[in-house]
Amino acid sequence: MKPAVSAVVLAAGEGQRLRPLTTLVPKALCPVGNVPLLDRALARLAGLGLDGPATVAVNAAYLADQIVAHVGDRAHLSVERDGPLGTSGGIGQLRGWIDGRGVLVGNADAYLADPLREPGKDIAALLDGWGGDTVRMLTKPVLPGDTGGFSGRRFAGFSLLPWRYVRELSPEFADLVRTVWRPAEAAGDLELIPYEGSYLDTGTPETYLAANLHAAGGGALVAPDATVSGSVDESVVGAGAVVAGRIRRCVVWPGARVTAGEDLCAAIRAGDGMTVGTGR
Repeated sequence: MKPAVSAVVLAAGEGQRLRPLTTLVPKALCPVGNVPLLDRALARLAGLGLDGPATVAVNAAYLADQIVAHVGDRAHLSVERDGPLGTSGGIGQLRGWIDGRGVLVGNADAYLADPLREPGKDIAALLDGWGGDTVRMLTKPVLPGDTGGFSGRRFAGFSLLPWRYVRELSPEFADLVRTVWRPAEAAGDLELIPYEGSYLDTGTPETYLAANLHAAGGGALVAPDATVSGSVDESVVGAGAVVAGRIRRCVVWPGARVTAGEDLCAAIRAGDGMTVGTGR
């Protein structure tokens, strides 16, 4: 009999490295390929049969009202009223909801794409053959200059936690690396699951731009209701956006404008004229 599994998408972080973009929206709602990161995570879980508030939860803290309104009744909502509790504290606050099940935990800011597998099922290896006792982590090889890591591998956005570890977590600020991953590693309980697709932590403007360009597939990804009278090259243009100037390797958020005469390269245009350069 397969162990029962729930899922949590962690969406409470302040996204300080993505400022000033995250002064407008929480990091989890930043669009990649014209789809909010949070919606990408929820779609992945739905592809595994994890869908709805009985099986999927989303936590929120920073700009929580935006997360709550966006999620609606699609998932159970856990609002951290006094500020983010960290990856471990957020799960600790959800112990009563998890209630004896294993939990598949995903970071909302993780961008994963694997064209070799069926869309929505690229994290299925975390669940395949799982007996309910070990901690599993989706991983990629470490990059040059990486510090930390786990036996030459680095975390790739999702992990699977058994109830015997979750039941010990408290709703106090802490990170899973300290409360679960390292203890599981020391006990021989940590399984590193290779991920063959593309993974990016979209926590900086540079990696956020890179994720968008990957989603665009090397071309232009323009929302149907965007207005383009200028030039768009290797860029993503959101719903209701207006591009009258020239953009190259850029992201233009929904409703944002690039006026005639502007020439943007490797930048993100958001809100009412906000421009975040990346130097890429």
